[in-house]
Amino acid sequence: MNITEYEKDFYILDNGEVRAFLIIGETRAVLIDTCYEKDHIIEVVNQLTNKPIEVVLTHGDRDHIGGLHNFKRCRIHIKDSHFIQCPISISYLRSKDQINIGNYCFEVIDIPGHTYGSIALLDRKKKLLLPGDSVQKGPIYMFGEHRNLDMYIESLNSLQYIKDIQIILPSHHEYPLGREYINHCLEDAMALKNHELTGVAHPTMPCSHYIGKNIEFYY
Repeated sequence: MNITEYEKDFYILDNGEVRAFLIIGETRAVLIDTCYEKDHIIEVVNQLTNKPIEVVLTHGDRDHIGGLHNFKRCRIHIKDSHFIQCPISISYLRSKDQINIGNYCFEVIDIPGHTYGSIALLDRKKKLLLPGDSVQKGPIYMFGEHRNLDMYIESLNSLQYIKDIQIILPSHHEYPLGREYINHCLEDAMALKNHELTGVAHPTMPCSHYIGKNIEFYY
């Protein structure tokens, strides 16, 4: 696991496939997502802090909740809570909830589509957005019953009108990204919906690979 101190007491934990974020405050720390079970993220977190950990989940895909069994409690949107199968205390995130930790104040923004319970975290003062998987270069997974392309497009359309976004730290692939990637994702998702992109069948997954102008999708 690669550990990068993005800012003081803000760590990016990256296994090369997916990343989590650890922010350490005075009395507690917040871990945003937990990567795969194989990553043993608790060991990485324990290297960086011995303070109590609050786990916040951007959504319920297995590469974000795999390390949950090593923690006592987590917060997730109710519509993704069914993905959690380990015995852990769950509380629910709602739109406009505030998560204050260290020098950060994150607002919860509902962005359903990639999953029905996907959320983003926005620090308006720092103009920093943590969007989970919903804004990235991709491929963005959009196949399966727990995803909805129309809702994804609506969520991106709402995000693009939030002026307090300049820096985007996605959970996959290149980072940081600029706010223009919200519109990149929106334009290419619209092209996907309108059958303007040509897909190639994936060799192992039940989907096709679509390459847009800036963003790739599995759909």
